[in-house]
Amino acid sequence: MANMTIGSMVSKRSISTWSHLHERIKQTAENEMVQMFHLPCPKDEMQHLPMKGKLSRKDPSVRTLDERFIRILRIFKWGADAEKALEVLKLKVDHRLVREVLKIDVEVNVKIQFFKWAAKRRNFEHDSTTYMALVHRLDEAGLVGEMWKTIQEMIRSKCTVDPAELSEIVKVLGKAKMVNKALAVFYKIKDCKCKPTVNTYNSMISMLMQEGHHEKVHELYNEMCNEGNYFPNTVTYTALISAFGKLGREDSAIRLFDEMKETGLQPTAKIYTTLLGIHFKLGRVDTALGLIQEMKEKGCALTVFTYTAMIKGLGKAGRIEEAYSMYIDMLKEGCKPDVVLINNLINILGRASHLPEALKIFDEMESLQCKPNVVTYNTVLKALFESKAPASEASSWFEKMKANGVAPSSFTYSILIDGFCKTNRVEKALLLLEEMDEKGFPTCPAAYCSLINSLGKAKRYEAANELFQELKENCGRSSARVYAVMIKHFGKCGRLSEAIDLFNEMKKLGCNPDVYAYNALMSGMVRAGMIDEAHSLVRTMEENGCNPDINSHNIILNGLARTGVPKRAVEMFTKMTHSKIKPDAVSYNTLLGCFSRSGMFEEAARLMKEMNAKGFEYDRITYSSILEAVGKVDEDRTNVTL
Repeated sequence: MANMTIGSMVSKRSISTWSHLHERIKQTAENEMVQMFHLPCPKDEMQHLPMKGKLSRKDPSVRTLDERFIRILRIFKWGADAEKALEVLKLKVDHRLVREVLKIDVEVNVKIQFFKWAAKRRNFEHDSTTYMALVHRLDEAGLVGEMWKTIQEMIRSKCTVDPAELSEIVKVLGKAKMVNKALAVFYKIKDCKCKPTVNTYNSMISMLMQEGHHEKVHELYNEMCNEGNYFPNTVTYTALISAFGKLGREDSAIRLFDEMKETGLQPTAKIYTTLLGIHFKLGRVDTALGLIQEMKEKGCALTVFTYTAMIKGLGKAGRIEEAYSMYIDMLKEGCKPDVVLINNLINILGRASHLPEALKIFDEMESLQCKPNVVTYNTVLKALFESKAPASEASSWFEKMKANGVAPSSFTYSILIDGFCKTNRVEKALLLLEEMDEKGFPTCPAAYCSLINSLGKAKRYEAANELFQELKENCGRSSARVYAVMIKHFGKCGRLSEAIDLFNEMKKLGCNPDVYAYNALMSGMVRAGMIDEAHSLVRTMEENGCNPDINSHNIILNGLARTGVPKRAVEMFTKMTHSKIKPDAVSYNTLLGCFSRSGMFEEAARLMKEMNAKGFEYDRITYSSILEAVGKVDEDRTNVTL
């Protein structure tokens, strides 16, 4: 009973005192908050502030940077407590205050709520500066949807927007990949809120360029010129010339370059570099070299990008010595090469069988403080195989690559597998394919293609087919090139029906047969004596938009030449001489062999003269058989005479 009385007393006391306790806690919190925001007296303020950078009494909004206010926002977020703090500080809600609050390091949601609260205050309207401040905060936070809503609200509002702010809007929308929205905003603001400047147009053009909308760049430039009040500057021309170059409108890019110089603007190194690439693409090597001389005369320093364009262009034009000399000149001029330039130079030298020079460049990289990357090693490995270097040397470089902390890529393994296959080291290539799989690299069709082809050449057809099936299982389907390789080998070993099945499977899977696949199947058909079917496939090929190449024609020509009826082979050869695809050395030797087998030695002699005039070499075996046959004919004639 006593316990119950005590319990009830405690219960009653707790109930009766709760409201008073709650009030005391509330008052304490409010007092602490008020104390937190209690403005120090001028005397105290002077004591605690350094002499330099004193807060201005005329500008109370500066106090928004006070650590106490920031602490309140972090603890209580935006709400009644934070609003009370502003009242205690007696701060006027104006544009500067809003901008300062939006700079504070607090959650972005707090800033959004404060921004919306400020908009509802009497005698206050957001202007472009407060809208843009929030746009930037939302952009930084990655809140793209909220940012777009804010920009739309800004456009609908009465506030004006200046050209610089319009440029900023374009940039943030471009960064968010919202190109169409950026264009819509540009035209909306342009029509009703502000008149854009050349810099505004440049921002639009740059944004469109970065996102690959080159056609729209051209449209915007035409609009800019048609309005008559805007004159393109260097930034405009840089973007436009680059856009035209990427669109394949080389003549337009060159015309703009000349127009730029006529207006008195000096092209930058970037513009010259773009023009170099265009002239090399058009095969105008000397014109490109002339641009380099012009740059030097105008005092426009060549950059590493300019030298890269020159070396790359000269290499593609086969002017290897000049490309290497350009590199030497670069070093003399004190321009430091980067890894991209070095990779290009090693590739050029390697392809031209200048392996010692390529390896010398690699050795110089350390002294140039240019660290080799995976592309560098891949380029060296490719050069080694192309230069017929021993396979053991490629293995050594592969180990060196890993020892130097450069992780091999899928392409590294593909190069090695292809190289080992071509040097008849198929087992080593198979081990590398297994290693590639163990390291978790995605299935590489190119590597499989090399192995399947090598196994087929070695007549290991079942092993080749097993790899082919494995590739299909891993990728869902195979590439047109791998199908072509399997079709070729099935045709070679007399499994034509399987070759045809594979060709039809390609089409069902949506893998359109390319010229190699068609040629592979035609070759198998010719081997099986199905000449007319193969010839029909050429027409099907053309109907499906796949253009036959010289190999396509030579396959059919070879089939006709072996039928024992030279007339059909001659007819096709004659058609080839009058078509776009002219006969090559293989075509001539195929017909020459046909004449030889048919005893048509006079025709063979005439064809040999024609081949000699066109610079084609005879097939030595065919040539020997013709000489032997002619010798026998002469011998028979001598015996008859005697």
